[in-house]
Amino acid sequence: MVNEVYGKKVGMTQIFSEDGIAIPVTAIEVKPLTVVGKKTADKEGYNAIVVSFGEIKEKNANKPLKGVFAKAGVEVQKYLREIKVDNVDDFEIGSKIDVTNFNEEDRVDVQGTSKGKGFQGNIKRHGQHRGPMAHGSMYHRRPGSMGATSTPGRVFKGKKLPGHMGSVTSTILNLDVVKVDTDKNVILVKGSIPGAKGAIVKVRKSIK
Repeated sequence: MVNEVYGKKVGMTQIFSEDGIAIPVTAIEVKPLTVVGKKTADKEGYNAIVVSFGEIKEKNANKPLKGVFAKAGVEVQKYLREIKVDNVDDFEIGSKIDVTNFNEEDRVDVQGTSKGKGFQGNIKRHGQHRGPMAHGSMYHRRPGSMGATSTPGRVFKGKKLPGHMGSVTSTILNLDVVKVDTDKNVILVKGSIPGAKGAIVKVRKSIK
C-alpha cells in the first residue's frame, strides 16, 4: 500500500455540495506512476521504491536517465522520485500506482515549491506595518530599528529584513479530499496548495 503520489497542479475551481454550498478546490492531476527501481534496507539503509512520471521525448533524456529506464525495461519518463514503503517485495518493476489509493474520506498533506516573489521589503515579506505617511515622517516602508547602540554593537541574527521571498518548499497539512476522479486521474482537495499552475506536488495521506 502506497500512501503518497506525485502529480501536477492544474489550478483552482469550485464545486457545490448537496446543500448548495460552494467549496473551493484545487485540482491535482495524478497520472499513473511507474515503478522503475527498488531501494532496500540491506543495501541503501532504507526501503523505498523509485517511481517515474511525466512525458518526455527519449531524445531529450540524458544518458543516466535512459540507463535507469533501460535497466527497468520501461518507457522513458521525465521525473524520478522515491517513495518509502514497508516492504519493497510488494511491488513489481513496471507496475503502476494511481489515484485509487485515495478516497473521499481521506485527509492529505500537499508539498510543493511556493511561487517566487523575488526581492521584497519587510511589509510584503514579513507583514510588518508601515510608518506614518505624512510628509515629515521620512519613515514609510523602512525595516525599523537595527537594535541597540554601542552594546552589543551589532544586528542580532534573525532580524526580519528585506530579502528573497518565495520559491521554497512548503507543505499544507490536513486538506480534505473532496473528490477522486479515477477516469481523469484527478484528485480535488479543499483549499489552496503551494506552487504555480503546472507545478509538481507531492500528495500524501496526513501523518498528524
